[in-house]
Amino acid sequence: MKSKITEAINLRYNPVAILFSNEKPEGALQFKEGVWGCVVAMLKAAAKGRTAVFDRKTCGCTGGGTGLGFGNTYVNFPGGIEYFLSVGNKEFCESEAGKAIVRNMPALSHGEAYKKTPEYARSFIDSLPYYDVPAEFVVFKPLKEVLPAEKPEVVVFLANPDQISALAILANYGRHGGDNVIIPFAAGCHSICIIPLNEGKSDKPRGVVGLIDISARKHLEKDLLAFSVPFKMFLEMEDNVEESFLSRDEWKEIKKRNQ
Repeated sequence: MKSKITEAINLRYNPVAILFSNEKPEGALQFKEGVWGCVVAMLKAAAKGRTAVFDRKTCGCTGGGTGLGFGNTYVNFPGGIEYFLSVGNKEFCESEAGKAIVRNMPALSHGEAYKKTPEYARSFIDSLPYYDVPAEFVVFKPLKEVLPAEKPEVVVFLANPDQISALAILANYGRHGGDNVIIPFAAGCHSICIIPLNEGKSDKPRGVVGLIDISARKHLEKDLLAFSVPFKMFLEMEDNVEESFLSRDEWKEIKKRNQ
């Protein structure tokens, strides 16, 4: 599947299509069952041309299960996810079960300090748009390799500030108002999958700027963020490329520095 947007804004990497499938793509990258891995690293691999696949046993981590749409996997988080995101759970870490876990996850003791209190963290966790994928696999593949018979759920662009600006403006181009893009507080995998999936349920879906998650940033170049849209919004934006500002001199001046 060819993208007009990709050419118009000179993306560094391929846009990534997120699809659901009951068939595992041949040769796809996949985490091993029970082994930790970050979904964002797989997103980067797909942007570079590989295909990656996840199922409920190979989603990389507890947050990855939730972020990819395999339900609320946070119910299984040791010591409580609300403590991990905030001040930590020292009492749990002093238990026999906690001691075994904290050796590999020291932040379990002191917390990540992304939320001030466990109560604030719990309100965030409770507000997530949990999703139950109606298929065995979630697949990340380069958009250009999507077949005519396939229908992506979400399209993810990895983009620098100039390109994020262009995508945000294009998302608003054929719409009333100026609130057609959001930057939610979220884990990296939430922002590229379940949040844009949830936007896809709306008659007026919004684009999602993501990968602001500090824990996921190390898997990306410092100048890249994600811009994710449900597939129907991607098609809307594609239809507007040729008549929009992307063909005007103001943008072309900016485009030159992204050659």
